[in-house]
Amino acid sequence: MKPFQLTYVAADSILLREALSGWGISKRTLASVKYSGGRILVNGKEVTVRHVLEKDDAVTVIFPNEERGEGLIAEEGPLKVVYEDEALLIIDKPPVQNTIPSREHPTGSLANIVAKYFEDQGIPATLHIATRLDRDTSGLVCIAKNRHIHHMLSMQQQEKKMKRRYQALVHGQLEKTELVITEPIGRKSTSIIEREVRQDGQFAETQVQVLRHFDGYSHVKLQLNTGRTHQIRVHLSHIGHPLLGDDLYGGKRDLIARQALHCGELELIHPTTGKLLSFASPLNGDMAKLL
Repeated sequence: MKPFQLTYVAADSILLREALSGWGISKRTLASVKYSGGRILVNGKEVTVRHVLEKDDAVTVIFPNEERGEGLIAEEGPLKVVYEDEALLIIDKPPVQNTIPSREHPTGSLANIVAKYFEDQGIPATLHIATRLDRDTSGLVCIAKNRHIHHMLSMQQQEKKMKRRYQALVHGQLEKTELVITEPIGRKSTSIIEREVRQDGQFAETQVQVLRHFDGYSHVKLQLNTGRTHQIRVHLSHIGHPLLGDDLYGGKRDLIARQALHCGELELIHPTTGKLLSFASPLNGDMAKLL
């Protein structure tokens, strides 16, 4: 299996180690290149990170092949691929499917199926899921095919350069057509699963836009400015408008059998080309029916 590799061009005379850092290669990734079978070439010749680059030198980083963890079982299953190249895989996940295996659902997850897909395609990588969705949430999921790419995507998320927009159906009718919920979220002291708004929690911010009111519920669009566990579900429940179907956070299942939440838009900067990529996913059938 051909290893993943990237080539850069030196803009000036600089120590190779410093240049690699400037290109976004983390110390952890560099260590894996050095000690796990990777290589660094300058103008086709292998060098160490102490090498001094000259302007216009071509630096090729050959990343080591990655092995899938023994705990992740590769399984056949349907996979809706929205976009794929040597660095990224964008999947449209159906509702009622785990993103990764859990104790309650050890098989059938998106990760299990992607592992088999990687195996069949000869992709020498373990699984790096950059944007995870809850089991009941449908929509776009971004997967990196390499540890370095995952690191670059994580940096984008920290710098708020990656945008995820959701559509949801919530109980009641919101008074304002647009609002920003800025409330810290932490683990609920009486549960290992639930989160809640609490002052000692992590900063969390969600933008909400009302699209339409219905009899007893509303159709809203949301943008995550942070990525806390259960963030949308907790924030909407906190303001008194829980998701339809989200019985964990106060929603009722009389109209829909799962939390009515869909990741419909994903926007990111490609980690190797620098191009802006935008993806969209239509609402799943159960949510569309309620509209």
